Amino acid sequence: MMIILVSVTVLLIVISVAQILKIAELSAVSRGEKVYHISEKENKLQAILMLVFLVFYFSFFAWQYLKWGKYMLPISASEHGVGIDNLMNVTWALIIPVFIITHILLFWFAFKYSFNKNRKAIFFAHSNKLELIWTLLPSLALTVLILYGLNNWNKIMTPVNPEKEHVLIEVVGQQFSWGARYAGADGKLGRANVNFIEGANFMGVDSTDKNANDDIIVKGEFHVPVNVPVQFIFRSNDVIHSAYMPHFRAQMNCVPGIKTHFNFVPIITTAEMKKITKNDKFDYLLLCNKICGAAHYNMQMNIIVDTKEDYQKWLSSQKQFSQNN
Repeated sequence: MMIILVSVTVLLIVISVAQILKIAELSAVSRGEKVYHISEKENKLQAILMLVFLVFYFSFFAWQYLKWGKYMLPISASEHGVGIDNLMNVTWALIIPVFIITHILLFWFAFKYSFNKNRKAIFFAHSNKLELIWTLLPSLALTVLILYGLNNWNKIMTPVNPEKEHVLIEVVGQQFSWGARYAGADGKLGRANVNFIEGANFMGVDSTDKNANDDIIVKGEFHVPVNVPVQFIFRSNDVIHSAYMPHFRAQMNCVPGIKTHFNFVPIITTAEMKKITKNDKFDYLLLCNKICGAAHYNMQMNIIVDTKEDYQKWLSSQKQFSQNN
């Protein structure tokens, strides 16, 4: 009821303002005045207000950085993430000066060249030189950024060499939780399909596949060893989710019926990151970055980065799939 009353009140205020403006317009016309005529005094005032707004605009920009800057992510905890952070810093180094210069010029020109009946504007239709400059420079900048980003993208999308040391993990999203499955000693993941989901088998692992017997399934949190490549495979049991690991600068969609993948190398353990952030409660997180339903906001899973020794101890303490069935 309150929403209806507020809506009606706002609507009546808008109608009242519109009617007052209309009355003022008719009154001016009846006095023989030009309704939309702007005097030199009013024009100069607007020009001065442009400079005032420029100061306010940049003050607000600085305030936001000082106020919210402390909430930015800490240093990257993955090998490729260092490159992504460097790319971001280079992008900021290009964007911020351009942002500042263009806005200063924009508002200064609005002030300096405000209407003056004794001044006539210069008009020209075309300039090849200007067209070349403002087309070529952005194109070169974007080419460098895209090639730099593509190099980092290839690092996480090129599958890990199966002959080298690595960890193979399958991550499955479902409304509104995550599950992880590790390949066992054979280095292979057993078959899995939503048709096999039943009871405790929430990941739909095929119990008739011998490669699945030594798989290890975990919920709540999963562990990875530091300085070891981790190959991720992603699935979804229901709708589209997005596996987002912000501290590792990694994200990949989880699509029903399709397997997606990426890999990265963790370079900072959880214990080390707690010291870096000076936060004893710090945890790496796997989040869902796709709005997947009512409890989307709460869909997360802790990630623990261990030393190799601690990781092996944790892994050996977990039950294999065959032991749970």
